[in-house]
Amino acid sequence: MRSRRTVTTLAMAALLAAGCADRGGSDGEGGAAPAPQATTAASADFGDLKNVCRPGDPSGSSAQGVTDDAIKVGVMSDVGFTKNQEFVDAAKVFTSWCNEAGGINGRKLVANTRDTKMVEVRQRVAEACREDFALVGGGASLDGMGVKDRLSCLLPDFPAQSSSAEADGSDLQVRSQAKPISYAPYAGFYHWLIQEALPQSAGAIGIINGDSPVTKVLGDKAVESLRSAGGTVVYDDLYPASGVTDWTPYAQKIKEKNVRGLVFYGSYAQLAKLEQSLTSLGHKADWIDANNNAYNPAFIELAGNQVLATQNNVADLVGVAPLENAASNPATQRVLDLYAKYAPGAKVTLPSLRAFSAWLVFAKSAASCGDELTRKCVYDAARGETAWTAGGLQAPLDLSVNDPAQACFNAVQATPEGWRPADFRPDKGDYRCDVPSPKLTGAYAQPTTLADVGKSLADLK
Repeated sequence: MRSRRTVTTLAMAALLAAGCADRGGSDGEGGAAPAPQATTAASADFGDLKNVCRPGDPSGSSAQGVTDDAIKVGVMSDVGFTKNQEFVDAAKVFTSWCNEAGGINGRKLVANTRDTKMVEVRQRVAEACREDFALVGGGASLDGMGVKDRLSCLLPDFPAQSSSAEADGSDLQVRSQAKPISYAPYAGFYHWLIQEALPQSAGAIGIINGDSPVTKVLGDKAVESLRSAGGTVVYDDLYPASGVTDWTPYAQKIKEKNVRGLVFYGSYAQLAKLEQSLTSLGHKADWIDANNNAYNPAFIELAGNQVLATQNNVADLVGVAPLENAASNPATQRVLDLYAKYAPGAKVTLPSLRAFSAWLVFAKSAASCGDELTRKCVYDAARGETAWTAGGLQAPLDLSVNDPAQACFNAVQATPEGWRPADFRPDKGDYRCDVPSPKLTGAYAQPTTLADVGKSLADLK
């Protein structure tokens, strides 16, 4: 019985982490937009990236997972537990399109889903260490369990998302999304909310977070970020990682403290219930950071018209172009068109877009290596991308830096009609990139390094 309770507690904590670790989600249905019914996807170009995949007659590589005909890569996923297909669908769509265009210089991409079933991370990493060339376009909520195993076998990782402090920004990892480690998270977003959009909220900020070691550190970083943006935190609370049946007591505390700006970490389903309680008690915050885990139609439906008309829900997409602007962004529209052809009916979500960015940087880097494909060549090529936009899916990001500050942000707002871009004064297309990110001063856990497992970059071949 004790073992079962331990697994259940870990699983609930992991779900919480998935809901806020990178503020993308893997809880619930979570689709931000259904794929349209378009069917044209013949070109090998993607946005401003040309000939991402192409034919060839390769030979000569002796790297694990690489033959003259194929490249085997692993896709980490908790799908067996969450039933969430986001990373599996993204892998299917990308590899189908890439292989139809000729593959990576003629080698077909083979995506092996490494289903952790939430708690079997080390087992799946062990399988990938035996069979795969790299990990691409996935993520596991308890990824910290397997990071030392991954580094021990020198397996490069191109994740769509990473969750734990041990895994996020670890060595041999190429993160194609802006997620600072030693800089204040969401600094530009919070500066806009507290200093410009709703300055009356500055003196009464609240944060509520799940009671899990994985997520509490994220909450601590958020508190420091809020304070550096000029906010005063008057309410800082935890709720059980397994969720809450009745949010009224928490809503009453928030009302008693007269919280004007509220940051929520966790499942959007739980947030919807909290906001219903707040609305019933007659408390209206100036803003609620729903986090981009809530950036999907499911949150809109769960929260309901009354809540969405009362509470001001906003979220930072962290420099990823919003799906609502697909008609004016060829790269975002390209993803929708590819899904329509290769996975009709599958939902396109923010994690889907992040997965595509990871797949694109892997494919571009692998193609640049020619016939004699090696892990070192792919890793070095990806690190050479100093202004990565995934063909236009996101704001530029320097992949040569393991710990980049979040240079740009873009905010969306929830309405009864759905999510829409907020009025955050963008200065570079869909993004605002004029607010610096300060360094964190607190002591936080650091990513795992090759040195931690007795290896060095010189061992990568």
